[in-house]
Amino acid sequence: MRTSTFIRPSALLPLAMSLAALLIVAGHILFFGVARQADEGAAAHLFQLLIVGQLPIVAFFALKWLRRAPKDALVVLASQALAGVMACAPVWYFGF
Repeated sequence: MRTSTFIRPSALLPLAMSLAALLIVAGHILFFGVARQADEGAAAHLFQLLIVGQLPIVAFFALKWLRRAPKDALVVLASQALAGVMACAPVWYFGF
């Protein structure tokens, strides 16, 4: 019986970090709007830390699981990449 690679912490953590980054951006837009500010606030710094912080975790997952279960690992890596793009989409769209 094979277990899913999605249950691995190195697979779930980047997805959770992308979701948290998306929620931070959405909350900032909801509370403060999309107007440019003179200084980057805490939301921008948290977003940057979450996005960049998941890169080593994704690299670890890829190094560990691409040889063991390549098809399953590619599905997880694609979902992690999609989650990262979805988290960055509002930032790109509104030009923050």
